[in-house]
Amino acid sequence: MIDGKTLAVVLPAYNAAATLKATVDELPSIVDHRILVDDGSKDDTVAVARQLGLTTFVHDGNYGYGRNQMTCYREALRAGADIVVMVHPDYQYTPKLVTAMASMIAYDVYDVVLGSRILGGTARSGGMPLYKYVSNRLLTAAQNWLLDAKLSEYHTGYRAFGRKVLETLPLLENSDDFVFDNQMLTQCLYFGFRVGEVSCPTKYFPDASSISFRRSVTYGLGVLGTSVQCALQRRRLRNYRMFDTAGRRLDSAITS
Repeated sequence: MIDGKTLAVVLPAYNAAATLKATVDELPSIVDHRILVDDGSKDDTVAVARQLGLTTFVHDGNYGYGRNQMTCYREALRAGADIVVMVHPDYQYTPKLVTAMASMIAYDVYDVVLGSRILGGTARSGGMPLYKYVSNRLLTAAQNWLLDAKLSEYHTGYRAFGRKVLETLPLLENSDDFVFDNQMLTQCLYFGFRVGEVSCPTKYFPDASSISFRRSVTYGLGVLGTSVQCALQRRRLRNYRMFDTAGRRLDSAITS
């Protein structure tokens, strides 16, 4: 708990048995709820999660990273969390920044906080492949221009949200796949939430999750498409449900 606000960490997991304990061991003691959602893992992720005492939810199939996050946020809201931090259980991002990120929301500095791999200038030394680094920089530049923003990157998986953000965004209109991350962040900007960033070191190693080059290309095209849609919506040239207040939200799913 921070400043009287309940803190939940959610871990969207898929085949994370080898790295889950290292991740959980570094979570700060101020976390009130530790929630893992398993998306049909083929390893011992669920068994390890239960051994570690995590509140564990298991999908009956592999529905995708986006769907996993939807379940994570829904269950965090149900648990009464005021602040929710998503930590990948593959130990690529250090959980030690949870306190700093959550504090910026608890003390009403920002509504959303991102752990940026770019701000500290250590992405490449941490092992980020060159093609991923270059595509990250190019996509971020294009998105900043299309969205009239100045973020250092849009593609980090380390994120913290205030409860109001999760209750406002029409998250159920988003993709079940990896582009969900980018759609959600673009929604945060569209709906006027304050987005802050902290420098976050990252590490790439064999057990860390990563998507293939082909899926990276699909993701990149989805990112650009999302930014164009947002720009068109802002200019009232088109209407997309993911940027519509009438779109399906997690809170409506909870009460239905």
